[in-house]
This record gives sequence, C-alpha cells and structure tokens, in this order.
Amino acid sequence: MADPRGFLQHGREVAFRRPVPERLRDWNEVYPGGAGKALLPIITTQASRCMDCGIPFCHQGCPLGNLIPEWNDLVWRDDWEAALERLHATNNFPEFTGRLCPAPCETACVLGINQDSVTIKNVEVSIIDKGWESGLVRPQAPEWLSGKTVAVIGSGPAGLATAQQLTRAGHTVAVYERSDRVGGLMRYGIPEFKMEKKFLDRRLGQMEREGTVFRTGVHVGVDVTGPELVDRFDAVVLTIGAGAARDLPIGGRELGGIHQAMEFLPQANRVAIGEDVQGQILATGKNVVIIGGGDTGADCLGTSLRQGAASVTQLEIMARPGQERPESQPWPTYPMLFRVSSAHEEGGDRVYSASTKEFLGDEHGNVRALRIVEVDASFAEVPGTEQEIPAELVLFAMGFVGVEQPGLVEQLEVELDERGNVARDRDYATSVDNVFVAGDAGRGQSLIVWAIAEGRSCAAAVDKFLTGGTTLPAPILPTERQLVV
Repeated sequence: MADPRGFLQHGREVAFRRPVPERLRDWNEVYPGGAGKALLPIITTQASRCMDCGIPFCHQGCPLGNLIPEWNDLVWRDDWEAALERLHATNNFPEFTGRLCPAPCETACVLGINQDSVTIKNVEVSIIDKGWESGLVRPQAPEWLSGKTVAVIGSGPAGLATAQQLTRAGHTVAVYERSDRVGGLMRYGIPEFKMEKKFLDRRLGQMEREGTVFRTGVHVGVDVTGPELVDRFDAVVLTIGAGAARDLPIGGRELGGIHQAMEFLPQANRVAIGEDVQGQILATGKNVVIIGGGDTGADCLGTSLRQGAASVTQLEIMARPGQERPESQPWPTYPMLFRVSSAHEEGGDRVYSASTKEFLGDEHGNVRALRIVEVDASFAEVPGTEQEIPAELVLFAMGFVGVEQPGLVEQLEVELDERGNVARDRDYATSVDNVFVAGDAGRGQSLIVWAIAEGRSCAAAVDKFLTGGTTLPAPILPTERQLVV
C-alpha cells in the first residue's frame, strides 16, 4: 500500500491548465508541456491518496480492469518502470485514455464515497508520458509467426488494440483505413487541444516496428469488397465504429450552414496540423449553435472559439445536472453531474432543457436562426417559452445511431441488432463465418476505454479461433461478469 495516511493528509489536486487567453491562440494541449508533465510536481502525494482497498471498486469502474492501486503504490515508491509495466498489463494505450477517458474509475473510487476521489486519470497519463520520455516503451515483436492472417477494418482505438494484440500473438495483421492517415476519430475527430497527434503517431510507430501493417486510403466496401477480404484472410475484424450520425429532420434542415460535427471537426483538425482544406467549414465571425451537450459538442465549442466565432451556444435537451451525485445514481455508478471541460472554461453559453423546433433561413438559403422551446422532464414543451437565437453555423453533436450500412456491411450481409449495430456473440463472432466485430460497431457509441477493452477481448477470441487456444489477456467486461459466477 502507498502512504497509509496519504488520503488523510492530502486533498485532491488535478493537473493545472494553461490560462484561457493563451490557449485560445493555439491548438496545443491545454496542459503546459502536456498532460503528463502538468501533475508531476504533486504526483507522489496524489498517488499516496490511494487506499489500496480490500475490494478496489475502481477496477469495477474501468472496463479495462486497470490495476490502479498497484501502479499508484509504485509511483509513490518512485518505481516508475514497474508502474508502467502494471499499467501496460491491462491497457495498450494509456496515453489515449489518460487524456480522453471521462474516468469512470474515479467515480467508483472508494475514497469518493465521502471525500474527493483519487486523481487516477492524471496519475495514469503521467506514468505513460514519463515512460515514453525515459525510453521504457519499446516494441514487443512476436518471437514466432503463426502463419495466420487477419484483416482489421478501421483504425480507431478498438481496431488498434485488436491489431496490436494479434500481432504480438504472432499473426500477420493488416489494418485497413479509408482515410489518408491512421487513427480513426482519434486522428480527425479529437481536437489537438485535447490530444496532440504526436502521441498517436509515436504509438503507431511502435506498432509498425512490431510488425502491424497499415494500409491507408483503402475504403473497404469500395476499393476492395468485404467478401474479397474474407476470402483473402483467415479472419476479418470489423472495427468500423458507429458512423451513422443522428440527424434532426425538422423544418429548415436543408438550409446552408447546418452540418454534422464530424464534417466540421476533421477539417479543423487537418488545418491545425498544417494541411490545406478547400472550402473549410469555419466558425470565424459567426454565431454558432451546437446541438448536443456531450464531449463532441464541447470539442466543437473549443474549436469554434479558436476559429474566432462571434458567439457559441451549446444546446442540451436534458435538464441541467446537479453538482452532487443524485440518489438514483449511487456510488460506485457513473453519475450525471454538471461537469466543466476545458472548452467550457474558455467561453460560450450552455442552454439546458432546450428543444429545437425549426431552422430559419435568410434570402440566400442559409441558416440565420433557430426557433427553440423549453421542455420539461418528459420533454413536453413548456408553453410560452419559444424564442429565436441567431445562428449562421449549426453543428449537430447528438451522437450516432449505428454502423454505416451501405458498402461493407451490406456486402458482408452480417446481421444487425435492434439498435443498428453489428450483432455478435460473446466471442465477438458475427453471423458470417470468420468475421468478428469489436468496439462501437458492435457495442454502439461508447467510451474509448470500452473500445480498447473490446479490442483486447476480441483479439483473444480471434487468437483462440485461429489456433485453438490463447494466452492473450482479456478484460472480463461487465456484461460478461454477470455470466462468470
């Protein structure tokens, strides 16, 4: 155990961020020197707050089953190499989760029952960033090759985790990505100020040295068909995400200036890393309205502010959450709380209990305003609350409703579940022989920790399918924990 009195002697502290006026002038991470360095001055005291509980509920909160008390204790003892080993034992990409995960482990922390929880997420990213800087993160190439081949379609966190695990097991793995660069939404959906892409690139470099092959600019379902890959490879894994975005088919939807978040954000990310984007969707000088109050909406907010928007309003149909955990969401569940992201610190208005009724246009066929109305807890309109808010740019950040079906999914003729995701059994196998699915494509839109956890579990299932057994570690996911008694 770390310091037995650490949680009594030290309060919770988190990594500090750069001043808002400074960070709005660039696209760099909001943490000075990166998230991993921002906590280092207080990392030992924060790790010492971990109580090494007899039943560590932080494990239950993390789909990956991260060994949190172990690496907290090792950090407190200044054994960074051992801490890194324990971190990598369950998580292929802690530099991603340490920056992008909403940290359900912290809301499940036992200390959080009546005090502020341990700073788990910040300790995690400090360990991995220090590991990279110290040269402790090295390729783990397989000692032998199995002769089996696997195609992984999609290079988001689920696809990368699947590919890395199967490569290390000795299989020949090719990752297909339709974009020009690897990374999926981590590359073009996550703004630089949340995760600079250099952290993604150095991990991809490790994977290439291990033997994973990346084939970019190949749109499976167009450039090559799904059945062709099934014939060519011993196994095919679908990690294509849940790319069918939710729309809002109301009056005025056809007006110009109304876009999905994943039209807006990828363009901004390309420009932020120095690429030229013709006809870029820009918030500069415009009144921007973002429909959707989640993380993607916050990404649109921070991006719009950096582009120089005249105003930004983020609409959420749900009521504003409270500051305290509601009784209906007791510890250790992940509660709905009022949270302030780095983007929310930077500006913009957040409007809750608001439903959009209509988009209003100008004489040129472009959006000029939204007509919104307040709704109650059952989403019924509150009489007399209609109002117009100006908007020359409207961004939909309302989530996704399943996989994109045209092309690959239709070609493979895999069965879908009632939510529009690819149906699979507990071994991640689809209705088509030799075809597996992991991540959002099978689970539905979810968290990055779920994507990595599913990738690791799917890799173990595919390894077992190919060889008759597996030694690959795989987390026991909560849906499976109910079956393992």
